[in-house]
Amino acid sequence: MAWRKTLANAERIKRYADYNAYLRNLFGERVQKISVDAGLTCPNRDGTLSRAGCIYCNAKGSGTGAFAKGLSIAQQIEAGKIGAMKKYKARKFLAYFQSFTNTYAPLEHLKALYDEALSCEGVVGMAVGTRPDCVDQAKIDLLDAYTKDYLIWLEYGLQSVHDATLALINRGHDFKAFKAAVDLVAPKKKLNVCAHIILGLPGETRAMMLENAGILGDLGVDGVKIHLLYVVRGTALAKMYGQGRYTPLEQQAYVDLVCDFLERLPKSMIIQRITGDPHADELVAPLWAARYRETFNMIQHTLEARDSYQGKCGT
Repeated sequence: MAWRKTLANAERIKRYADYNAYLRNLFGERVQKISVDAGLTCPNRDGTLSRAGCIYCNAKGSGTGAFAKGLSIAQQIEAGKIGAMKKYKARKFLAYFQSFTNTYAPLEHLKALYDEALSCEGVVGMAVGTRPDCVDQAKIDLLDAYTKDYLIWLEYGLQSVHDATLALINRGHDFKAFKAAVDLVAPKKKLNVCAHIILGLPGETRAMMLENAGILGDLGVDGVKIHLLYVVRGTALAKMYGQGRYTPLEQQAYVDLVCDFLERLPKSMIIQRITGDPHADELVAPLWAARYRETFNMIQHTLEARDSYQGKCGT
């Protein structure tokens, strides 16, 4: 929708519209995401919808635990900047509100959190992770107002377009909620939408998983994060796995599936992630999920071997 620039440089590096190259094209240099924990919760955890959460999510909610340690948003960003500057020589940053549901609070509280993040030196934008059933017009308008000066991405956790799957994983919303959340943003031309999709969800066939790509393309979302479903300790999925009721994808099967998925996405859609990156001390299965770089390289090599690329199927 917004912040479109040529992806020629990105396409010379990879066979898909790579997020890091997209950011470099926008800002002329490396831009590094810094994850922040705002201390928020989730309606699927606090009893509004459920207390169990999604079957793959543990009590941390993909969080860093920084808020519980007493660190403010600004303190978390400053700490993250040190590592990013050392490792990547980065001087510009995106604040990534990652833990739990980051529009699930009163508007005034959200504004204070976002203002604090964007006021930090070197921060050129933010990404806000949330659920599609936790936005309304006022929250969309708040985020859109920041686009006058910052790059803003709104990340919706969809996981699957299939309502039967969403019910099975205890997601707490249906696909209609996601579409409504995308429609809320549609008139806001400078607010970017990223959809999270998980490959390997229980009960889904290859055809069902690939259907996600076509539907996201039709909806016109700006970006996608492709995740592998892996099993972490302390989750309902871990119990299913232990009982033999869930079998994770094999590494090569996942690699082939990602390549098939990319072929069906529009060429202009920004690919923010192509696999998961679990904490090693929480991972139960598949163990190959901990070898992120290996899987990443296998995807690149498979695309090259196929002479394949994002959008090859004509979208």
